[in-house]
Amino acid sequence: MAKPYSPEIRASAKRLFLRGFTMEEIRAELRLPNVRQIYDWRKQEGWDALAPTSGVEEVVSRRICVLADRENKSKTEQAELDMLLKRLEALAVPLAKARRIDRAPLDAPLPDEGEADEAEAKPKRRQNGQGKREKKVKNDVSGITAEQLAAVREKLFFSYQLEWHARRYDPETRRTRFILKSRQIGATYYFAWEAFENAVLTGDNQIFLSSSRDQAEVFKAYIIAFAQAHFGVELKGSPAITLSNGAELRFVSTNASTAASYHGHLYVDEIFWIPNFRKVWDQASGMASHKKWTRTLFSVPSAISHPAYELWSGEHFNKAKAKKDQAEFDISHAGLKAGKKGADRFWRQIVTIEDAAAAGCDLFDLEQLQDENGGRAGDAFRNKYLCHFIDDSKSAFNLALLLACGVDPGEWKDFNPKAARPFGNRPVAIGYDPSRTGDNASVVVLAVPLKPADPWRVLERIDMRKVSYESQARRIKEFLKRYNVVHIGVDVSGEGRGVWPYLQDLPQAMPMTYNLNFKADLVTKALDVVQPPPRLQFDAKDKDITAAFLMIHTTTTPGTNQITYHSARTNALGHADVAWAIMHALIYEPINAAGNSTRVAFS
Repeated sequence: MAKPYSPEIRASAKRLFLRGFTMEEIRAELRLPNVRQIYDWRKQEGWDALAPTSGVEEVVSRRICVLADRENKSKTEQAELDMLLKRLEALAVPLAKARRIDRAPLDAPLPDEGEADEAEAKPKRRQNGQGKREKKVKNDVSGITAEQLAAVREKLFFSYQLEWHARRYDPETRRTRFILKSRQIGATYYFAWEAFENAVLTGDNQIFLSSSRDQAEVFKAYIIAFAQAHFGVELKGSPAITLSNGAELRFVSTNASTAASYHGHLYVDEIFWIPNFRKVWDQASGMASHKKWTRTLFSVPSAISHPAYELWSGEHFNKAKAKKDQAEFDISHAGLKAGKKGADRFWRQIVTIEDAAAAGCDLFDLEQLQDENGGRAGDAFRNKYLCHFIDDSKSAFNLALLLACGVDPGEWKDFNPKAARPFGNRPVAIGYDPSRTGDNASVVVLAVPLKPADPWRVLERIDMRKVSYESQARRIKEFLKRYNVVHIGVDVSGEGRGVWPYLQDLPQAMPMTYNLNFKADLVTKALDVVQPPPRLQFDAKDKDITAAFLMIHTTTTPGTNQITYHSARTNALGHADVAWAIMHALIYEPINAAGNSTRVAFS
């Protein structure tokens, strides 16, 4: 009989797997005799279900961080790392400018640079008196000059990003920059560069505070890519990268207690989506208490009820002051488009997608984005791309409660999205919500609770645009091959009538015709499951779900003044389709089911 391995060995193997190591790499790292045992542990303990489901950028970043930290890389590993570094740079929005200016490969010399300059951009190898090479210095940035950094910076970034750089070194604005931004305009990419540049030039520590480990590793991977692609410097280090000049680059999550003892220039991303913000900010801002350190906050807006909004609006600054001593803060787009320093000494700026386009960022089809998000006046487009906060003062849902529903899907040990049967034979409910205009629809798959206290979990979601009714029905039916579907909630009040004939023969399908009472039941059920402790869970990175629920408002009917619920899904102002789709699945369970047994018979 084979000798059993200790729990410590198994735990180490799992940690390496979750960091992105292959099976053979885990075997070699732990010096195990064969890889078969690791595959057995992977199956027995459901490691695949624990692996985070991420976007391409995060998957690539995670693997880059693994390979970069590895000593004595093989030729195959080095080739893989080089390929991933180039792929990550290709994913970055700001490189569109670089491609327009210079069509040469990413590792080619900058325009107008001679061979001597190119050689100078790579770290020089020192020699001793006998002409022998000295031992290579780890993370050696001593050969990178300010002139080289400036040349790369001017090549890579748009004018709005260069404005952020100027504010970083202006004594009047350097201390705290607070940037409200559109999605996908390259903020993470730029601030990773800025921190790397400053660390090289000054030896100062840099701290990145992110809402998740995956996002923190995106920062790290970008910095590794900058050093390798433009200066030929290989960076490594875990959990922090320490440069040859002593600068530490740390990448931490919003579990601020793990970072309370660090100090340096602080970067906080997606600040308006951080749960328990007050606690996080009180602890994290202490890392940049000394006057030499800077603080940079940047985020897509969430809702005005988020605690960070008080910081943005100036209310936090005025709160403890007499009325005569309070300052006025202009936080309109017109007032902050060019950036402005407030009475609280925060430099604020708003950069919309239209601002980015005007600055040369031509990667977006604005008309298409408007069409996909309910038009330029739509709540969804305004929130994602025009930097408008959702006014949830009349919302039926509470932002803090919704943020508490956000989780890391890697914690779901019984779910493996890569498997043929991702959830085994456990029951799921499907919710389908059509668009009011006929060109967009949302479908979600939710895990049905087996016990009254178990949570509903959003396992999958898809959005369909300009797809025929038959094709939409076919996509829904495809889930039947992968899941044990016990319920399909279909809105047949409007566009859904075109899909229903293709689904009506399914025993799980339930037609839903909207009226005041039914709409109230849907919202009441959803309110029930988000109350603490929440019984609804979804990927914390999926901000669209939170935003969609916030767009559902309490209102009254004309004339009768009956309480009802309204969202922009019924007109040209936007949509909350994914929220209604989730509610169409949730309604399978009775209201207040936590006090009753579920209707599900599972075997």
